[in-house]
Parts: sequence; C-alpha cells; structure tokens
Amino acid sequence: MRSDLILRVVAKLLIPFILLFALYVQFHGDFGPGGGFQAGVIAAAAVIFYALIFGLADARRMVPEPLVESMMALGVLTFGSVGLAGLLLGGNYLDYFVLAHDTVHGQERGIFWVEVGVAITVSGVMLKIFYMFADRGKVDDE
Repeated sequence: MRSDLILRVVAKLLIPFILLFALYVQFHGDFGPGGGFQAGVIAAAAVIFYALIFGLADARRMVPEPLVESMMALGVLTFGSVGLAGLLLGGNYLDYFVLAHDTVHGQERGIFWVEVGVAITVSGVMLKIFYMFADRGKVDDE
C-alpha cells in the first residue's frame, strides 16, 4: 500500500484523531465506558494502521521494539506502584483512600494511575503481538 497516495493521505489525517480518541477514552473512563484497556488497544491500533499503510519497517522506526518491551514493563510497574503506595501510606494494597487528603481525591488519583498503567501495558502487549506475527513469515523464508 506504499504506492497508494490516497491511503497514505487518509492515514496521515486519521492517525492523529485515532490517538486523540484513545486519550479521550483514557481520560473519560472514570465517567463512562472506557478506560485503560480500551485506550491501550485503540493506541496500538493506530500504530498497526500506520504499519499496514506505510510498512512495518517505518512503524518499527516510529515505535521500536525496545520501546514496546519497555512499555509492557512500565505499565505493570505503574500499576504495582499504586498498590505499593497504598501500603506505604498505611492502607491496603490498591487502597486508594490513603492517596490524598480527601478519600474522593484519593480514589480519583488511584484509579487514574492504575488505568494509565493498564493502557501502557495493553498498548505494549498488542504491539508486541503484532510485531511477533509480522515477523513470523520472515523466519520461514530465511
């Protein structure tokens, strides 16, 4: 699809809106349907769409494999850190009430950071799976 000018132009126009929608789903997840999992999948879908239109090599330059692997670890670390913060502040694991002076603000902070961790992890895992499937045919050819 590298030679199809219309697809390339449409992709360049759509990808920023797809990523913006991922951010909307991430930040709106507290108030309605959505959250970290959905936002992570949408963000990964934008990169996969980029790879389908512009080629896998260009997508790997944009989001390299070491970054994808780091995203998986960083997301889990973020999720776990919220739980440990609750323990260190005198609550239970993933007890959001102790994360702020007010229990409501603590809930908001805790849920926000847990959802950020989930979004980063899910996006990284989806991209890793895509990269692994995209590489599958290359191993057989060599």
